[in-house]
Amino acid sequence: MPSDLPNLLTLSRIAAIPVLAALMLARLPAADLAACIVFTAAALTDWLDGRLARAWGTTSDLGRMLDPIADKLLVGATLMLLAGLGRLSDLGLLAAIVIMLREIMVSGLREYLAGLAVGLPVTALAKWKTGVQMTALGMLVAGDGAAALIGLAWLPVSLAGEALLMLAATLTLLTGWDYLAAGLRHVRREATPAAERRPAAE
Repeated sequence: MPSDLPNLLTLSRIAAIPVLAALMLARLPAADLAACIVFTAAALTDWLDGRLARAWGTTSDLGRMLDPIADKLLVGATLMLLAGLGRLSDLGLLAAIVIMLREIMVSGLREYLAGLAVGLPVTALAKWKTGVQMTALGMLVAGDGAAALIGLAWLPVSLAGEALLMLAATLTLLTGWDYLAAGLRHVRREATPAAERRPAAE
């Protein structure tokens, strides 16, 4: 049914992970090219599922829950594959660590704020971060071997991918701080009434 399509697209990002892993572990230029195609298609569903859900008025709690989970699983698995296969430099590995830590922190903040029935809205800068991050990962998955396979041997795909990954890590720090500051504001707001009551209780 059309109303189920946004959630199916979200689930397809999770389903793409084992396919992506199998292709990358083959360590062949043709497999890397196929992995890049799989990753790019999965990344595009992140934009498409939300757009369709809003256009059709079929947004749901299930979709809101699955969407960030699928994103983090796809990004986390891709970063681990790139690191495990030795396809990141030291700086690239540092950028990957920053991105992973930020994702864990934001997940924790969302869980805490959900207990307060408070949402954590996605900022415009966070959307830019996601776009840069996905572009970087797609280029790193393809690598120089896949670029050479399609006649782009002159293009430093891996180097450009790492540069974009470091830019994504920088944006990650900025957006992570924004989310942390928002979370701390709610923490202080929740703590203030208790602090005001303590003297009276004494």
